[in-house]
Amino acid sequence: MRRLRDYYPCGYAESVFAIDYRKLYDKGFRGVIFDIDNTLVHHGDDSTPEVDELFVKIHDAGLKTLLLTNNDDERVQRFIRNIETDYICDAEKPETSGYIMAVEQMGIERSQAVVIGDQIFTDILGANMSGIKGILVKFIKLPEEKWIGKRRYLEKLILWLWRHSSCPDNINDIYLQER
Repeated sequence: MRRLRDYYPCGYAESVFAIDYRKLYDKGFRGVIFDIDNTLVHHGDDSTPEVDELFVKIHDAGLKTLLLTNNDDERVQRFIRNIETDYICDAEKPETSGYIMAVEQMGIERSQAVVIGDQIFTDILGANMSGIKGILVKFIKLPEEKWIGKRRYLEKLILWLWRHSSCPDNINDIYLQER
């Protein structure tokens, strides 16, 4: 049976661009496991020059990267056209096998990895069940999108509860700007 804390992230950021990856490295992290859709780009979109540049900065900070996605190989190949990174497709998140495979593929320990994703019920839950810290980012939605889905409302409630709890696993002081 799951506890509420199983859904709590260790950090929250407005976007992947609001995180200071050098600070993550300084805190002992050596690898970043990213979700793609609604985390790095809007669902189904190709990578952008800003995302391509972000991966260069992350690698320059000394961190390895890996994309962990429930998407298929064709989608990922299109996305990483200008990005040098490892990936695992069809991960069946939140199942733990993909997360464990990710840290093994990067050659690091679970304690040296951080997952960054936009969904509590897949990205964060899977990270927590795998013993990996997870940072939730605000999901990317287009201005004309009005309906966000029932799960997103539950995520807002869980995020509110997390913010008002004392969670010892929080990752602090890793942000480029105020949250």
